[in-house]
Amino acid sequence: TSREQQLALKEKARQDSIEKAKHPVADTLVVKAPDSSSPASVQEIKAGGYSSAANAKEELFYVENKVFKIAFTNKGGQPKWVQLKNFKHPDSSQVILAAGDFNSIDYPVNTGSGSATIKELAFQQVSRSAHAAGDSIISFTLQPDSAGPSITHQFTIKPDDYMIGFDIKMNGADKLLTQGVMNLTWQYQADQQESDIDFEKQNTQIGYVTDGEFDYHTIARKSEKQFSNPVNWIAVRQRFFNTILVAKDNFNSGKMTWSIPPDSAKIVVKSIAGMRMETKGTRDLTVPLSMYYGPADYKLLKSYDLQMGKLINLGQGMYSFVRPINKYMVIPVFDFIKGFTSSYGLAIALLTIFIRLLISPLTYSSYLSGAKMRVLRPEIEKLKEKTGGDQQQMSMEQMKLFREAGVNPLGGCIPALLQIPIFFALYSFFNSNVALRGQSFLWAKDLSAYDKVIHFGANIPLLGDHLSLFTITAVITSFLISLYSMNLTPDQSNPMLKYMPYIFPFFLLFFFNRLPSALTWYYTVSNVITLLIQMVIQTYII
Repeated sequence: TSREQQLALKEKARQDSIEKAKHPVADTLVVKAPDSSSPASVQEIKAGGYSSAANAKEELFYVENKVFKIAFTNKGGQPKWVQLKNFKHPDSSQVILAAGDFNSIDYPVNTGSGSATIKELAFQQVSRSAHAAGDSIISFTLQPDSAGPSITHQFTIKPDDYMIGFDIKMNGADKLLTQGVMNLTWQYQADQQESDIDFEKQNTQIGYVTDGEFDYHTIARKSEKQFSNPVNWIAVRQRFFNTILVAKDNFNSGKMTWSIPPDSAKIVVKSIAGMRMETKGTRDLTVPLSMYYGPADYKLLKSYDLQMGKLINLGQGMYSFVRPINKYMVIPVFDFIKGFTSSYGLAIALLTIFIRLLISPLTYSSYLSGAKMRVLRPEIEKLKEKTGGDQQQMSMEQMKLFREAGVNPLGGCIPALLQIPIFFALYSFFNSNVALRGQSFLWAKDLSAYDKVIHFGANIPLLGDHLSLFTITAVITSFLISLYSMNLTPDQSNPMLKYMPYIFPFFLLFFFNRLPSALTWYYTVSNVITLLIQMVIQTYII
């Protein structure tokens, strides 16, 4: 009877309390089943032999380590949300991932009288334990109303790791799964975490490793991906935060779709992955998975040795040629500099000085070549008169003159061309470096975002609703360089060439205004160094 069931549950709870007192390292909870005297619901009918788990009350269980706090729910035995302890939202609240009802891990199971999805069922037994190494283990077990197959979701949380071990254990898998196939559905909603949601969407990707090869899709350029080969992991990478589902034995195939809600929803992307895993059809089965909820940290992701480091945009697509610059020069040098200063703004300035010193021989060669070209300009004019408009003869005589004077006509272009890949490398580095997030410098409160010093109160086409002060410093220093260079160059007969150096800084205003302060600060420092080098070389050397 119902009363006998209630008494039995109370007695079991009492015994569990006694056991918990004897063994404080581990504990087990039993979630109260619904009253069996109530009319059967549709969920209970679908749940068949697991009807007592169909309408049980949802309960949350919390586990913490040094880097996050996780709320688990007995509904489906899975994470409910993950709070990251070391990262804050722009409104100063803690960053929370996987919050909201859309997020879930689900798969169908046979219940004896039909089929139910796992997230519809409440796992009645919850146990906790701790290992000597500091690992915390929480297990959720779904038991049938009487004899029959059981399911356990076991999660392993390490003391200071964002990766969570997730094992699905089935006792009676041959009955629970049709033809030994698990059709797992992972739904994930990436909520807005940065102040500029449009820029965050531009830097959000779907990543995966299939058939041993990493690939990705920017969310705006595609809306689905079909997997026909084995898949090791799938991920949603926001600008600074990743959520990854790993199948240690690989998914056999699957499909991932995603949509981009309007900005007003404050959701970056909503994704649904339907993944197929073919098991051996044995009675006892363990499906080893793992889940990552954490920052888009290149070194951390690389340490898992699953090609996850490639999720971080240090140079992708047509800009992949700059990735080695970031991996082997920018990151090691920046980390070395950070060992001497706590200021990220100062570290960026020192990184800029290092890069300029590295290319200084080419820079000097460029200015020297430019000075020689200016000295030779009267000679070139004489050659034009001498050759009488014969272009072929003029070219030959001019090259002869350049050889005698030791001038490389292209010498001035080399440093400018070299700085293009360096700029794109730093653009990727500053844009994806989570360490810059929330770091203040001078008037910028967050070096990973544009500084909001000047507000317009309205949106201006191409410019936005603000004017970044670091953008202004970058534009002004660019203009000063152009002005100084033009003073050293005789007047151009071509009006376009004459005014281009003045027009270019103006275009930078629109291009830089939404970029991270770290990048516009770097560009400002680089411009100041360029201006000083030009003045020193022109005044004291050339």
